[in-house]
Amino acid sequence: MSTKATRRWGPASMASLLVVALLTGCGLPAAGQPAIDPVAAGPLPNGPATPVGRPTGAAEVRPDPAPVIPVSYPATGGNHWSVAPGETTPGRATAGRLLRYRVAVERDIRGLPTKDIATAITTTLNDPRGWTAGGAWRLRRVGAGEPTDFTIYLATPGTRDTLCQDVPDAYTSCRNGGRVVLNVARWVKGVPGYGATLETYRQYMVNHEVGHKLGYGHERCPGRGRPAPVMQQQTLGLHGCTANAWPYPKGKARYSGPVGAYDDAIPRREGAYSAS
Repeated sequence: MSTKATRRWGPASMASLLVVALLTGCGLPAAGQPAIDPVAAGPLPNGPATPVGRPTGAAEVRPDPAPVIPVSYPATGGNHWSVAPGETTPGRATAGRLLRYRVAVERDIRGLPTKDIATAITTTLNDPRGWTAGGAWRLRRVGAGEPTDFTIYLATPGTRDTLCQDVPDAYTSCRNGGRVVLNVARWVKGVPGYGATLETYRQYMVNHEVGHKLGYGHERCPGRGRPAPVMQQQTLGLHGCTANAWPYPKGKARYSGPVGAYDDAIPRREGAYSAS
């Protein structure tokens, strides 16, 4: 029977093994215990959790909101314009003659971004109660440099007089040939005693002046308590009617009144304005 020699570990050998373990940083788990992954293991028993990501209690950093610019404009601007881009989608109307229009805002007007003005105007003109409801017209907003049939201007009171070339009142809006001129003073302030929201008055402004471009003249109130026709000069008075912004308020037949205008006085001229 053969006898195998048993290797003995002397003190020198054990010391060498300890030195190697310390230098390499490696260690073996105790017998019967799995190796510990320090990332996946989570908190140590009876110890606090190690925070991951943003420290607890740290404030979330958010970008500052864009500053709100107060609305302001001079009595007369420099007659220089910012033109809105064209519509990205066609309007609702599919029948009728196509008329293309631009929207331009005088650059001296602050706090009323061109894109916002263009959106408000186009939303009004594409409304099912608007001028396209009768099927005679299609209206499409185009950008600078594109062929156009007319331009809708949002102008300072003094520039309104230059573009309209009528009695220079600096108060009303107008249509002069291919120019549909909206007075920014009316866009911002509306008119006293109108009896409806500023949004409704703005819709009326757009539809009334574009109505002139489409060939419609002034009309009068058809009866006390009834809606005013959109071609009535509602800026100067309702004469017993109620405010109405739409030529087709029920989306079918055009709502109208007797042809003619009232001899209403025009309020005094508008000057510069600042909301700040």
